[in-house]
Amino acid sequence: MGRIMLLVSDFVLSFMWVCSGVLIKMGVNKYLGLMSRESLREIVKIAIIITNMFFFTFLRIITRGGAYNPLTVLASAISGDFSNFLYCVAARIPVQVIGSIIGVRLMIDSLPEVGRGPRLNIDIHRGALIEGILTFAIVSISLRLATKIPEGFFMKTWISSVFKLALHILGSDLTGGCMNPASVMGWAFARGDHMTKEHFVVYWLAPMEATVLAVWTFKLLVRPVKEDKSGTKNKLE
Repeated sequence: MGRIMLLVSDFVLSFMWVCSGVLIKMGVNKYLGLMSRESLREIVKIAIIITNMFFFTFLRIITRGGAYNPLTVLASAISGDFSNFLYCVAARIPVQVIGSIIGVRLMIDSLPEVGRGPRLNIDIHRGALIEGILTFAIVSISLRLATKIPEGFFMKTWISSVFKLALHILGSDLTGGCMNPASVMGWAFARGDHMTKEHFVVYWLAPMEATVLAVWTFKLLVRPVKEDKSGTKNKLE
């Protein structure tokens, strides 16, 4: 029953994530465009985006692990047993993709002027490298925050959100700076180019390889802190 509820949470969060992205983009372009000062407009835009990230982090907590990004699921699945890995790859990730596809379709049908989502604006090899580097960076940061600030919800979410936004901006003109295969799949499916080599290599293969590499590198470089048994013994004595 717990796993079924987690699948439902993944579907709902993935659906909500792509919808919120469209609504924020539309709201920013429509209402913030009326502001005369560009600097103020950018500050408000960044504040809205980070607030949205806080909201989805809170949803992840109350759903006890629900996620909208396959890379988040993959990063945790690598560290688990094979049955959990199989569950994540064969069930959770496909559900996230379905939720994103339905969310994008709803947005396009409701708001035809939303556009057609992120596109690859460079060659496939550089695109894969960019998405891989961005993914490696954000997964490494998330893993470090999870061990360094395990209970600090606000600080951990704030740092993660700022880094995600910065990395997204860096890659937005090249690949879209997505770092979310399910979300990209939703837009690619709507355009009809979800079965192309470019989509598979840049938005699926490269981020997933980068996620695996980031997890393995983190495990190799960051050793778990072992309790000093001798020190503990002396304290007890």
